[in-house]
Amino acid sequence: MKKETAIFAGGCFWCMVQPFDEQPGIISVVSGYCGGHVANPTYEQVCTETTGHAESVEITYDADIVSYQDLVELYWQIADPTDAMGQFQDRGDSYRPVIFYQNESQKEIAEASKKVLSESGEFSDPIVTKIQPATTFYPAEDYHQDFYKKNPERFELEESAGRADFMKKHRK
Repeated sequence: MKKETAIFAGGCFWCMVQPFDEQPGIISVVSGYCGGHVANPTYEQVCTETTGHAESVEITYDADIVSYQDLVELYWQIADPTDAMGQFQDRGDSYRPVIFYQNESQKEIAEASKKVLSESGEFSDPIVTKIQPATTFYPAEDYHQDFYKKNPERFELEESAGRADFMKKHRK
């Protein structure tokens, strides 16, 4: 097994877990915080938008089964790459879309994929997702982990509240 990790931010981490978790080759998907300047932030601190963190997911995967490229392509399908200040019904800096790369290979793959998406004409608005170096990833509190499994009804409400409208409005 070739174990690697990827970190993505794309709105509420509750909604980011399931699409990755269900892919072959995924070992774990952890909800947490990345991109900030405060050590060991709490959910309450991140919500104040003073820590610099974005709600994120850290994905541990078997690179012999699923590639980083595959994960980036899935990310583009589940996050709104045209909205720099939130995702769907979630607004604010802590919900901004970011691909956090951990090495030059991840950076190159993410940038090339973003370029292809930008040039595809798939979106009527510019692609604004940031691609930046990963900072320390801090796992969120236990009650945020596997939210879609623990609270399926609430997850369904959260998940469907914005994504369907997004697809109608932004995809050509």
